[in-house]
Amino acid sequence: MSASLTDIAGLLIAGGRSVRFGEEKAMAPFRGAPLMDACARAFEPLAALVVSARPGSGAEAHARARGCDVVYDDPAWPEGPLAGVAAGLRWAKPRSLAWLATAPCDAPLLPGDLVQRLRTEIGAGRAAYALTPQGPHPLCALWRIDTLELIEARLRTGDHPAVREMLAACGAVAVRFDDDRAFTNANTRDELAALEQRP
Repeated sequence: MSASLTDIAGLLIAGGRSVRFGEEKAMAPFRGAPLMDACARAFEPLAALVVSARPGSGAEAHARARGCDVVYDDPAWPEGPLAGVAAGLRWAKPRSLAWLATAPCDAPLLPGDLVQRLRTEIGAGRAAYALTPQGPHPLCALWRIDTLELIEARLRTGDHPAVREMLAACGAVAVRFDDDRAFTNANTRDELAALEQRP
């Protein structure tokens, strides 16, 4: 039986520096639209979409043009994706949402049932993440809102742990997906071009 998605928001993580890519990755063209739009499709069934972006970035402007809220990393925290996750959880907490689904802005082929599968299989867990035969995809995850306190407490120490370490601390459930290709990240322009050719 499918779990309800009405108490879940999606957070698109688009605040990275895109050093290897050479330009703002979230705004790179992919099939006629910004890359971040393709990644956001995984969140279409959800109650809301929020974008983690850098102030003044193209991703920020594009998200606002789409009518999405934008969150920023707390400058007191160490840089890294968990700062974005925490900002998203902080945004979701007063909005009567129970869960926050996360995904990076550079994985345009994510499965349409990503969040549904994570929610259905999480059980009593506080978090869940995608696992394929090639390994874990820790940013393709579902976080219960009360994981905010745990993440913020760790970030306040000045340390940014690996996302998979934080998931382990939350007792996260691994949810198996068979298609490795659906989770491929475009870390370079050539990799993005190759993804664009896939069906």
